Amino acid sequence: MRFRFVGRLGLADEVTVANAAVGFLAVVAAAVDLELAARLVLLAAVADGLDGVVARHRGSTDAGPYLDSLADVASFGVAPAALVAAAALGAGSLASDPLLVGVGVAVAALFVAAAVARLGLYTAYDSDARETVGVPTTLAATILAAAVIAGYTDPALLTAATAAFAVLMGTTVTYPDLHAQDALVMGVVQAAVILTPAGHMATAALPAWIGEGFAFALLFLACGYLLLGPRFYWGDGIRSPPGDAGKRGV
Repeated sequence: MRFRFVGRLGLADEVTVANAAVGFLAVVAAAVDLELAARLVLLAAVADGLDGVVARHRGSTDAGPYLDSLADVASFGVAPAALVAAAALGAGSLASDPLLVGVGVAVAALFVAAAVARLGLYTAYDSDARETVGVPTTLAATILAAAVIAGYTDPALLTAATAAFAVLMGTTVTYPDLHAQDALVMGVVQAAVILTPAGHMATAALPAWIGEGFAFALLFLACGYLLLGPRFYWGDGIRSPPGDAGKRGV
């Protein structure tokens, strides 16, 4: 018996598929440990950036854009939504606080729907562009995950942020792709947040606050791009069209 995808998927596609698997693990972890689930979401984000690097150096296949969007649905749509829903369920039950749980789960479902719609439109219209319309799902998931690791686990706060991201993913605000060096910096900080627990287990010399410090740094960088990127982050060959500066905004 021969598997159909043997020989038809490239190395970049394999990294993308691994990204989807990590997203599933994040969903499972959300039921047990919110912080672990958040770190897995960040690991998926690192894999998402890595598959682009591999594709540029080793080439890609026709299936690549479709696999990328499917994986992103799992890792940056379903996984962060599960994180928020788990936070709402952990804060109460349907019997004790039905409003909080109901709103939290409903907003998480809305987030998934918005992510699916946005990624579908991206694959159809924006995958070859150097900019993307609407808040990127990876950015939204990164901010939610970093917030959880930084200690912002209040269900009401997470639910409000998730609702805002669901709306922003459907807007026409345009985000340029990150410069390669900036994407590398973001990836390094994400990796530092992911690996900090291993560092604490390996040595007691690592300060206890350093993990939270990396999480705050990631949250600062991601929120900076979220708020300032559409208007001020133009470069790498992309420029805001003349006379269009007033039309672009957050």
